[in-house]
Amino acid sequence: MSKRQKLELTWIGKEQRPKLEPRILIEDFTKSYHAKYRISPGDIFDNTLIFGDNLLALKALEHEFAGKVKCVFIDPPYNTGSAFQYYDDGIEHSIWLGLMRDRLEIIRNLLSEDGSLWITIDDNEAHYLKVMCDEIFGRSNFIGAAAWEKSDSPRMDAVFFSYRHDNVFAYAKNIKNVLFKKLTSNDVPAHYNRTDEQGRLYYTKPLRAMGGQGETREARPTLYYPIIAPDGTEVFPKKQDGTDGAWRWKKEKVEQEKDRIDWVNGRNGWTPYYRIYADNIQGRPPETIWFHDEVGTNRTSKAEIKALNLAEKAFDTPKPESLIKRILEIASNPNDLVLDSFAGSGTTGAVAHKMGRRWIMVELGEHCHTHIIPRLKKVIDGEDKGGITEITNWEGGGGFRYYSLAPSLLEKDKWGNWIISKEYNSAQLSQALCKLEGFTYAPSDTIYWQQGYSTEQDFIYVTTQNLTAEQLQVLNEDVGSERTLLVLCSAFKGNVDRFPSLTVKKIPRAVLTKCEWGHDDYSLNVQNLPMAEHDEDGVKSKNLMQPSLFDGIKKS
Repeated sequence: MSKRQKLELTWIGKEQRPKLEPRILIEDFTKSYHAKYRISPGDIFDNTLIFGDNLLALKALEHEFAGKVKCVFIDPPYNTGSAFQYYDDGIEHSIWLGLMRDRLEIIRNLLSEDGSLWITIDDNEAHYLKVMCDEIFGRSNFIGAAAWEKSDSPRMDAVFFSYRHDNVFAYAKNIKNVLFKKLTSNDVPAHYNRTDEQGRLYYTKPLRAMGGQGETREARPTLYYPIIAPDGTEVFPKKQDGTDGAWRWKKEKVEQEKDRIDWVNGRNGWTPYYRIYADNIQGRPPETIWFHDEVGTNRTSKAEIKALNLAEKAFDTPKPESLIKRILEIASNPNDLVLDSFAGSGTTGAVAHKMGRRWIMVELGEHCHTHIIPRLKKVIDGEDKGGITEITNWEGGGGFRYYSLAPSLLEKDKWGNWIISKEYNSAQLSQALCKLEGFTYAPSDTIYWQQGYSTEQDFIYVTTQNLTAEQLQVLNEDVGSERTLLVLCSAFKGNVDRFPSLTVKKIPRAVLTKCEWGHDDYSLNVQNLPMAEHDEDGVKSKNLMQPSLFDGIKKS
């Protein structure tokens, strides 16, 4: 076989990928918010809330934040077929897969090398999502899946299973580098039931090794020796059947750690035990079952939001703050950057804020204004007393900047010609074209033609003027032989090949083929997707393309 094959998930329309326009973000200072007074030197203001389509928003973030996000948490629509208040959650299965694939590919680019992605999902799409994530992130970068007990009671009206859990998938950008911390707790486990002379809690374990063949005298001869009991008796490591065993420690360590040894005199004679102190606890690995009494339920989160007295009805299935806290504890450190591109009611930003993480959230629904902004204001002003506030000792502070997506750079005039959008001013035009051409937007205060750079010697200049040969000559001389300049202008005259330091292009012609223009909603990109016909009962009866894995499945 000449070509190496691989496993992959296929669906109708998989080959169709949007050619995204990297929009710029426009801050609305009337909606940005920061603490009325500074609480502490560690306050973080530079958090980001973006109102707009999350696929376009992710693309807008890609140039600046690629490789910088430590932890991504997303709670995408579950595609259950239910009509939620804020999401069209019953979209065609194939469309859902395409929607997720396009977003996950950018999310992977945004993650740092030690970063991770966390997704909550139910069983309707979980297994398809797992295979697709294996393809995007690499199967070897699958960290694991936890079962979150989202309900604290069964549903007695369930037809089949009473579902009480959601899945939490975790993927690494690079499993060899990923940050994955143990959980810590102020609560000492109950089995630390003894106290030493200094009041330190501990429990004991037998000093004799327990287990398989490696704990025998023959296998570990250096661990077979006598230890002197309190009455002077020599005690050897004997197994329960009377045969020779082995100690856990070498003789030298026994001498060094003799203060940690407790002796018990039972019917079989003296037995040494060693102490394990509670103050040596280094944390415990997260387990794959997350119980409701540890991380909360949907009922918990609805109560948290209700307590905030927001203007509108709370979400039906928000996520509790303790659930997000656990994820951020495992996958991030203070001041790390956290992203949630399906922000919903804003729980991720609220929790990240209280835990001292920087955050970016994206939301398209109007609840960005009715839920998220009021909630974050309460967090910043120290008025949110619920959730993890008490655990984190949060008192308020910090802030966020509110952005919306700029309109498409190009629009059609009444004759059908592509022109620059009239909504763009000169600074926004420069910033947008910098993004399209892969330059960092950084206008110079002293040199008018330095509006951005790609390297220390390569710059970009954007103007809506028609440049003459004389003007281009002046530019070429200013740039000099050691630097290069990309010039984007409405028109130019003369032969530009005689200006070795300049590359001159006309706008909008120079960027027309770079991406899709005038497309503002990628949440349901179905206009070119071949769909199935359905009979009155919703069963797929004819597919307009080739047969697929999903033929015959009941429509949601």
